[in-house]
Amino acid sequence: MIQAGAASYLGLSLPQLLRAKDTRKSTSATADACIVIFLDGGPSHLDMWDPKPDAPAEVRGEFKPIQTSVPGVMFGEHLPKFARQMHRCSLIRSAHHSVNNAHAAAVYCALTGHDRGEIGGGASPDDFPCIGSVVGTQRPPANAVPPHVLMPYITKEGAGGPPQPGFFGGWLGKTRDPLVILRDPNAADFALPELTLGPDIDPSRFNARKLLSEKLSAARATNSDPDLEGIRAKAYDLLTAPAMREAVRIDREPAKLRDAYGRNIYGQSVLLSRRLIEAGTRVACVSWAPDANATWDTHGNNFTKLKGELLPQLDSAFSTLLDDLDARGMLERTLVVVVGDFGRTPKINTNGGGRDHWNFCYSLVLAGGGVKGGYVHGASDKIGAKPSRNPVTPADVIATVYECLGVPHDLELRDRLARPFVLCPWGNPIREVLA
Repeated sequence: MIQAGAASYLGLSLPQLLRAKDTRKSTSATADACIVIFLDGGPSHLDMWDPKPDAPAEVRGEFKPIQTSVPGVMFGEHLPKFARQMHRCSLIRSAHHSVNNAHAAAVYCALTGHDRGEIGGGASPDDFPCIGSVVGTQRPPANAVPPHVLMPYITKEGAGGPPQPGFFGGWLGKTRDPLVILRDPNAADFALPELTLGPDIDPSRFNARKLLSEKLSAARATNSDPDLEGIRAKAYDLLTAPAMREAVRIDREPAKLRDAYGRNIYGQSVLLSRRLIEAGTRVACVSWAPDANATWDTHGNNFTKLKGELLPQLDSAFSTLLDDLDARGMLERTLVVVVGDFGRTPKINTNGGGRDHWNFCYSLVLAGGGVKGGYVHGASDKIGAKPSRNPVTPADVIATVYECLGVPHDLELRDRLARPFVLCPWGNPIREVLA
């Protein structure tokens, strides 16, 4: 009230004051879009990005270290293509948080920056929103494409469990949920028929139906659900927009490029992410697991799973994505984030050579979109158990992502009941990572 009164005295209206406040809160974007490759389940930092060749055998594991494109920075031997991209990346080796048990709570923490401890459970309308939902409100696409797309799974908290939190609009409402693509883009018949009009519906008939629907909605306006009306409006836009229909035509990509990404559901989802970003989508998220225990949760046979399947797929998809973005002139304005919910234990267990959950220290990678290339932030101790230098939290990582995308991490947003929430107050952008 005092601010508003003083502003009036100085000749500023309330809208002018709010615009001035928004200007002070704005940040200069170094990225226009973001691709999140989320390694759901917890990738082993010790076997991927932070090898410990001098540690005891029960810590260092079976894999040998290899040199990356940055002198002195070593990766695990089964990421050779990824290693050759290190000069384009910022590697963070000192991330940590408080969640060591529930995947759901760790995923939520990693994707929103909000650490609520071991409070598990599925996605809730009261959750803080994910990156794509926020960026969609602050920097909506310039054309009729969804601002945020999630693929190829709605990852469950265990087989048959509820959807994990952290991927959705939360208190921003259902209209801010991502468009979800649940079909396998590697399938020969991959298509999204729901984005096209039926064979008996031509554009004029569709427009007539839309007009009738709008009239009926207006007649029952007092009882209408604003979320439902917003979702219906988005559906109309998608059905009449050529950009989205063209973006999902992954079959138009050269066979050689598709092979390079990897002819599997994840490699082709990463390629589809690039096509969506190119069409105008702001954030594309690839969740690398149908459920929390299915892929990167390597409690048993850690080395067999990593060597035989997980690392070769990630190696091809990530390295090809960076080359592809660079060749198209998109890497400079596209932020790529590769992260999981936590790391794995330094000590190998007796369950067939597995590693268990480890939240006390883990690694992640950022590339493009305004981050430094060839940079390593922080370090872990001699066995990869605790940060030994420059520890960071998921809130710091998320604040850094928002900084690149031009969204203040301390932005105040309001839910559907007009209640104020600060986006990510606990973290600070990692300035050393920013170019």
